[in-house]
Amino acid sequence: MARDELSELRTFVLVAREESFTRAAARLGVSPSAVSHTVRALEGRLGLRLLTRTTRSVAMTEAGERLYGSVSEHLAQIQAEIDALSELRDKPAGTIRINSSVHAMETAVRPRLRTFLAAYPDINVEVSVNDGFVDIVGEHFDAGIRLGEALGKDMIAVRIGPDWRFVVVGTADYFRRRSVPGHPGELTSHQCINLRLASSGGLYAWEFEKDGRDIEVKVGGQLVLDNIVSVLHAALDGLGLAFVPEDLAQPHIESGRLIAALEDWCPKIQGYHLYYPHRRLASPAFARFVEAMRYRA
Repeated sequence: MARDELSELRTFVLVAREESFTRAAARLGVSPSAVSHTVRALEGRLGLRLLTRTTRSVAMTEAGERLYGSVSEHLAQIQAEIDALSELRDKPAGTIRINSSVHAMETAVRPRLRTFLAAYPDINVEVSVNDGFVDIVGEHFDAGIRLGEALGKDMIAVRIGPDWRFVVVGTADYFRRRSVPGHPGELTSHQCINLRLASSGGLYAWEFEKDGRDIEVKVGGQLVLDNIVSVLHAALDGLGLAFVPEDLAQPHIESGRLIAALEDWCPKIQGYHLYYPHRRLASPAFARFVEAMRYRA
């Protein structure tokens, strides 16, 4: 295969994946017009329309879907093999793409990035922060980060953080107006801040456990948010009770801005794990990243 043909295929796959000439151009570091020219050259070479373009979207034709399905994985393998050659250099190099939740990024990944990036200046890290479940294979991420209890059995998982728990918190002013709940069932009479789940679109039911009894409470309230950091800030603003990770709330509990409730009903859950497919070819850069993120108690 000629070099130009390989470049054209790589560009086509990226446009199809991103569903955008502009986003593909940004990833490649070239102009959108250059990307469009490259795709047109491939279409001209094949004598087939691969993409349909409108002012707002890009979609694959039947021929495009067939070509994408047959070459995208092979191109990914080629890139992985090229990245793996970096082990022959003095320093590992390449780009690592990670998908992470907001809380995992802030507590497990971000605190270690400064040291990692300083140690490996030829490694680039791209983190997509998304609280929904993402198909890391289909979306071409090298790895994802989720709680241990949420991982698929077909994945390799590496623990990157300790066990932790959610806690119910509210401001002192809120609890002056409303009684502190002594049982999870009492939350239904409180103003609570709900969290919209990105994966299902539903509201997160607050989960509790004590003496072997599991209780799930669907709370009510005027405010619904879609990320846990905003939920915490809303609680600090006195807008209601929140169910948030204890490590996020702890500084505010210690300062007196928040008061915790139902602590004896809040069990610990499995900590965050970095996960990736068994069949993934681990490049030296990725292997270094995994070791840098690994949790050591």
